[in-house]
Amino acid sequence: MPAEWSQRADVDAPIPISHRQVTTQPSLVARMVEALALTGDERVLEIGTGYGWQTALLARLAREVFTVERFADLAETARTALAGHDKVTVVVGDGSEGLAQHAPFDAILVAAAPEVVPRPLLEQLAPGGRLVIPVGPDPDHQELQLWRKIPGTGAFDRKVLMHVRFVPLTGDSRLH
Repeated sequence: MPAEWSQRADVDAPIPISHRQVTTQPSLVARMVEALALTGDERVLEIGTGYGWQTALLARLAREVFTVERFADLAETARTALAGHDKVTVVVGDGSEGLAQHAPFDAILVAAAPEVVPRPLLEQLAPGGRLVIPVGPDPDHQELQLWRKIPGTGAFDRKVLMHVRFVPLTGDSRLH
């Protein structure tokens, strides 16, 4: 976290970081990670690396983590913070596109809100895979959703977990 915010490290609230972004508050990170129902053998895709705190948690709970950050300087900060986590790959890119070259994923966690779920993220889920994503047109009308790809059908079920407030997801696939 930024040094100027270190005195608030134990507060359960979002903390501003560069590029008009914020961290996800710790209790919400816990809720999102819990919803993924990780067992330790999953390949996970995270969208919105930030400084890498949530990434580090995912790395302790999954077999392999790929994380996409759109800002190169934030990705570099995360790489430094995640040094020693050999099962984490940090990529600079458009998170709304996912990472097709590394798909399929058993779990995808998104830390920014599109208006609708980007189709590439759903397509990159393995059968039985879970996607946890905040969705909504603006911060006052967003819900945290859990999507699951039903094995053998290609269909999805969706569950609303709670109402949330996230920064918007930007990118080419955010409205598809």
